[in-house]
Amino acid sequence: MPSAIRLTAGHGCIVKGAMTTHPFEEHIPRLRRYALALLRERTRADDLVQDTLERALRKFTLFRHGSNLRAWLFAIMHNTFVNQVRSGRQQQFVDTEYDDSEPSPDTAEDSTTLRDLLGALERLAPEQREVILLVGLEQLSYEETARVLEVPVGTVMSRLSRARERLRTLMSGDTTPQLRRIK
Repeated sequence: MPSAIRLTAGHGCIVKGAMTTHPFEEHIPRLRRYALALLRERTRADDLVQDTLERALRKFTLFRHGSNLRAWLFAIMHNTFVNQVRSGRQQQFVDTEYDDSEPSPDTAEDSTTLRDLLGALERLAPEQREVILLVGLEQLSYEETARVLEVPVGTVMSRLSRARERLRTLMSGDTTPQLRRIK
């Protein structure tokens, strides 16, 4: 017999039998992964996730039911991160050791490739890095990414294209700036 599920008026908690969960809970691992990709330091990433969830709880009454909760949470995280960078609370994209809680590379070559990729991501313009992480790592659609970053879908596509091209260039070892010929 299926257990009863109901939403409470307060913060939308889902009650299943004796256990109570919040709709945000299923999104916490993705929020942590994105925060860690942005900051590359577990403590600051966890602080960003906590700040994001606190703000989301305070503003939950503004969430439009029926819309994408994950995209809404990522938008809050993006805005929180940008505000913290602007206020000087976060130093953006610090260089730290590889996080050993993630699956470790199988070979030395994989480890070198991963280190090169992380370095190349750090060298991208912040706008390109955000788009490539949201689309590539978090699997958000172009439309969801546009809502998170508050830019048109065409801008997302353009930034993603430039970011992918820049990553290809950086991963191939070519660090010289690429000039395009304009007629």
